[in-house]
Amino acid sequence: MDSFISFINNLLWGSVLIYLLLGVGIFFTVRLGLIQFRHFGHMFSVLKHSRQSDAAGISSFQALCTSLAARVGTGNLAGVAVALYLGGPGAIFWMWLIALIGMATAFAESALAQLYKVKDDDGNYRGGPAYYMERGLGMRWMGMLFAVFLIIAFGLVFNAVQANSISAAMQVAFSVPEWATGLVLVVLAGLIIFGGLRTIARFAELVVPLMALAYLLIALVVVAMNLTELPGVLALIVKSAFGLEQAGGGAMGYAISQALMNGIKRGLFSNEAGMGSAPNAAASATPYPPHPASQGYVQMLGVFADTLVICTCTASIILLSGQFDPGSGITGIELTQKALSHEVGDWGNIFIAIAILFFAFTSIVANYAYAENNLVFLEHNHPAGLLVFRLFVLGMVMFGSIGELPTIWAMADTSMGMMALINLVAILLLSGVVVKLAKDYNDQRKLGRVPTFDASKYPELHSQLEEGIWDKK
Repeated sequence: MDSFISFINNLLWGSVLIYLLLGVGIFFTVRLGLIQFRHFGHMFSVLKHSRQSDAAGISSFQALCTSLAARVGTGNLAGVAVALYLGGPGAIFWMWLIALIGMATAFAESALAQLYKVKDDDGNYRGGPAYYMERGLGMRWMGMLFAVFLIIAFGLVFNAVQANSISAAMQVAFSVPEWATGLVLVVLAGLIIFGGLRTIARFAELVVPLMALAYLLIALVVVAMNLTELPGVLALIVKSAFGLEQAGGGAMGYAISQALMNGIKRGLFSNEAGMGSAPNAAASATPYPPHPASQGYVQMLGVFADTLVICTCTASIILLSGQFDPGSGITGIELTQKALSHEVGDWGNIFIAIAILFFAFTSIVANYAYAENNLVFLEHNHPAGLLVFRLFVLGMVMFGSIGELPTIWAMADTSMGMMALINLVAILLLSGVVVKLAKDYNDQRKLGRVPTFDASKYPELHSQLEEGIWDKK
């Protein structure tokens, strides 16, 4: 089984996905006119009115926090350490690059998710890649395939990954047995996921900003303590990204390929741009301005915050501490804990354990929300199926708490890769629609109007959209 998973991962990540992710990101960056750079400030402007919602949807701020709850987790604390260990400091450069390019991809997929959203049997907004594949492309089979991979990835495998990191951190910091941590996680996660999407959104809205700010502050403290070493660390990241630290041509080529592959792989796992996960949260929002593109801007900000801010915090802590040693065998959350403890004392272990508890636990409940959304797509809100699935998710949380890290990470890479592959093909096929949305939104901004989407202006789209959602009031 391990050898089969390894073969699939080598095929996906060794060639196909690296080129496709970079290619699609560059494609949307160019077609949307460098939107992530030209409109960087507008991402923050959209948040000014992001608390508005209605009976059918959550607020844009709640959608952002839900997507950040899923994004900001194991990938930010353990994943960065894994990328450093396997790919060297240069992997961080490629994480930054894939995030900057991926911001345009995130705009595309989240704007599409908003446009093609529907209302479920309870009157709540649902949407995401499965829905725009069915409605925008007329390919329900493609949506079903994506939904199955997302359910496997987010509902099951990723939750095992998050639980694994929590139990490992608790074992190191407090000597809590892994099975005991697993039981506590199952109980706490069960209380939230049985409350549904709105409970998850309210939980994320409360916890995510606080945990991100606390982690940012501790990273700034470490940077301030080592300010004179910061230029050298930044130079090391850039040099390693292009193999300039290695002497021979063969060593240089290998170093570049390892940094590139691990940086992009762990970067995607962390910020999820192009994977098709965050659009599930974006579609659930009642956006303001009332236009699909506004959620594209909100979710671009999520990618920036995740990788350019929080992942950089982890990389800074590890590299500035001097504890990074590729030959030590220490990686994952243990490396992050060791690095912070070296800088601030033994309480660094405790801080990281608590941080990973909050980061990864919010990921568990947000991952479940994504999976539920796609289960509804497959079986139209079947109550019995939903109950069985929730119990199965909690079972995977327990399994992850006591399982082995390498196998779980490998399974995560496979399921994530298949999701991304399907979603990237879909958004390329719908790229013309993305350009229309961005142009319509920004044309209205130039005229000084609050951008408002009117489906009647686009008769070629009107038949694909759920009646009543985008009809101009």
